[in-house]
Amino acid sequence: MVGFQIGDVPFNSDGWGPPESTDSSVPVLPNHPVNVPFAPFSRSDKLGRIADWTRTNYNNPKYPANRNNPADSAFDFTTDDSFGGGINADEDSTFRLVDGKPPPRPKFGPKWRFQNNRNQLPQRRDEEVEARKREAEKQRARRDRLYHANRSGGNNPRREAAVFKSSVDIQPEWNMLDQIPFSTFTKLSYNVPEPEDLLICGSLESYDKNYDRTTPKNERRLERFKNRNFFKVTTTDDPIIRRFANEDKATVFATDSILSTLMCAPRSVYSWDIVIQRVGNKLFFDKRDGSQLDLLSVNETSQEPLPDAKDDINSAHSLSVEAAYINQNFSQQVLVRNGSKLSFEEQNPFACEGEEVASVGYRYRRWKLDNDTNLVVRCEVQSFLDVNNQKSFFTLNALNEFDPKYSGVDWRRKLDTQRGAVLATELKNNANKIAKWTAQAILASADMMKLGYVTRVHPRDHFNHVILAVVGYKPKEFAGQINLNTSNMWGIVKSIVDLCMKLNEGKYVLVKDPQKPQVRIYEVPADAFENDYVEEPLPEDEQVQPPLENGNAADENGVTDEVEGKEVKAEA
Repeated sequence: MVGFQIGDVPFNSDGWGPPESTDSSVPVLPNHPVNVPFAPFSRSDKLGRIADWTRTNYNNPKYPANRNNPADSAFDFTTDDSFGGGINADEDSTFRLVDGKPPPRPKFGPKWRFQNNRNQLPQRRDEEVEARKREAEKQRARRDRLYHANRSGGNNPRREAAVFKSSVDIQPEWNMLDQIPFSTFTKLSYNVPEPEDLLICGSLESYDKNYDRTTPKNERRLERFKNRNFFKVTTTDDPIIRRFANEDKATVFATDSILSTLMCAPRSVYSWDIVIQRVGNKLFFDKRDGSQLDLLSVNETSQEPLPDAKDDINSAHSLSVEAAYINQNFSQQVLVRNGSKLSFEEQNPFACEGEEVASVGYRYRRWKLDNDTNLVVRCEVQSFLDVNNQKSFFTLNALNEFDPKYSGVDWRRKLDTQRGAVLATELKNNANKIAKWTAQAILASADMMKLGYVTRVHPRDHFNHVILAVVGYKPKEFAGQINLNTSNMWGIVKSIVDLCMKLNEGKYVLVKDPQKPQVRIYEVPADAFENDYVEEPLPEDEQVQPPLENGNAADENGVTDEVEGKEVKAEA
């Protein structure tokens, strides 16, 4: 058996390591390295490598072996014959390093390729990586915003910073009776039978088909109709509804603008209010004079908040007034001038004799909500058209663009080629307004609803506008496209009517919370909002004259006192 022979290890009595001179009598083992160096070190030093038989500097021609690092030369055994270092000496002398430099780039392409400094290439690559990271971060933030928007039921979290004001000042003496979140509205559903027409009033003008061919290339200037009167009469001021109430035609009365506000309440962001009056067994849904319901909201459901200053032409209030002005003029411009009119059973109930009124037809329709509750609604249509020898009723409304920077879509460039994208943007920014228009068209049983696209001549000019296009939709089909469920709309109305029918006689107000998706019902005094109405001036002969300096003052004052005394006695 072959054993392993261990040589004698010399002892150094003077220090650490082998002695400086070894005794020649100590035998040397066969194949023992002759030129093994020793590097002195302290016992507290950390040991690195002991020896490296594979280290070569052939791969780095800039630093030949042992030239710049003499400390490593003590561990270089490539020249030691005892390790076979001289065997490949001839081969090493004939070794030539192959040039590994990249070939020169052609002198064309981007500017950075002309520069010889190669350190800029990794720098440009890092910039591209950082740009991709920033873009990915933007996409992630956008997905987060959409996720939170969907979870909040359409109320945009970016608009939480904007402080919306209540449409009516809540007085301390008002008593809050109930608070209803919109989440309960979305679960409601109710089906009603087809309505019946009780009366149709007013007169209509025919629709001009030439406006269907309007494009941004042949835009038409929006005209002003200052001589035509538009009426925004509330429910209890309508003489026709008063007549129906006296005749017990129904128990609940409202207008299409008020009822559509209730039906589309879950889509609303701005505050609104509806006055509810319980008189006997009857219920009247009213609006205050000068209410927000008379105006049209703009960018109500948009992600970008509008300026807060009222004097800004792009503030929410200024845009609402501008949108109402555009909508009225558009509904009269797209009609056939001096053409045949369609007159109904009775004339416009709100117009005086000889007064020029806008083209509008009022359809008083009755729905049966249940065995004990009937609903009468005053609905409006703005035009008609003869189709196959039958009268088709139209509703006319206008969408308005005030600044493409807010919507991100330029109507003048996109309406011809990407009309669907323009409509999708409007549905996102004005979901509540378009839904209310659709609900009003369904209530009136209109055969077609015409939507006009109206924009400013210049983004900073809010007086002059042009019509870019007019598109027609069937109300029920369009309601399906915008996810407007008619059963849900009637479910909301039925729930509010049932709730109000349980209240005592009196006056109440239904207010949309300006910050939260919910409505509140307040009990208000009987004389609430009376000061908000603008009374018409009395005739001169009925007005109380100021006291005069002459003796006639006493006579007139005496007459006044006598009249007032009679009135007091009559009241008593």
